[in-house]
Amino acid sequence: MTDHLLSGPEPDPAGDAGHVGAPERVGFFTDTSVCIGCKACEVACKEWNALPEDGLSLSGMSYDNTQELGASTWRHVAFIEQDGPALPVPAPEGRTELPLAGGDGATGRDTTGQASGEQGGMRWLMSSDVCKHCTHAACLDVCPTGSLFRTEFGTVVVQEDICNGCGYCVPACPYGVIEQRPSDGRAFKCTLCYDRLGAGQEPACAKACPTESIQFGPLDELRERAALRVDQLHEAGIADARLYGHDPEDGVGGDGAFFLLLDEPEVYGLPPDPVVTTRDLPAMWKHAGAAALSLAGGLLASFALPALARNARGRGSR
Repeated sequence: MTDHLLSGPEPDPAGDAGHVGAPERVGFFTDTSVCIGCKACEVACKEWNALPEDGLSLSGMSYDNTQELGASTWRHVAFIEQDGPALPVPAPEGRTELPLAGGDGATGRDTTGQASGEQGGMRWLMSSDVCKHCTHAACLDVCPTGSLFRTEFGTVVVQEDICNGCGYCVPACPYGVIEQRPSDGRAFKCTLCYDRLGAGQEPACAKACPTESIQFGPLDELRERAALRVDQLHEAGIADARLYGHDPEDGVGGDGAFFLLLDEPEVYGLPPDPVVTTRDLPAMWKHAGAAALSLAGGLLASFALPALARNARGRGSR
């Protein structure tokens, strides 16, 4: 196990996982500025992956009835209510803009969920969260059975049939994505529809998204598209627009699923500076080895020194 496999930029995670001639790495770009909170992605994910129902009652947190990602919720649409003025959000480049019904003729979606031009005291930030399919995936590093593995597409998948329910992957994830099902203790998370990718199809959530908030494709291409979208929003006066999880230089080597956010990551329940939790394993083992040698040396000295002293006294008495 070498340091470069645990942290830092990693241009070919699939190749380092042993996939020869792997296809181009793919992933998700989620543009939250055009998310309308319809939850089509949640429904499509559950239907395709046959996920069990996990609660239909309202949580009291706006229209969010799932609250967070979990073993049976691989896509979670967050509804974040904020006080603030409406900010008209332009449509992405190349997309047709239509006047919103009931508005004043302005186009585009604003971050209140209202027609642009309306004055409201509250805005909604909506975002469809998912497993990040990290370049450096701590969950994969700590799995003792090989249940978690890196696919040829660069994604990270759990093989439920060989998961032994140890739970090591749960605290290892810096995003809190993985969860064990109470019924059998096995861990589950988004597979980025690995079965569909193998058949040349896009993931079910991206296929179902009516606004193309969830975009699927080659990761490098998505990063370029996302950078252009941020520039467009900045030019429109939305200064808080930013990318999250796109940078290969970050603490997880860049995410395979990254986001365009309209506020700080913490507002969306995301860690501001995630770091792969196994990054320091080599240094930890070195320190543990040094401590073990020091302990062994101390024990040796505690037995050897008295013996040497006794021998010295014996020679002196002759």
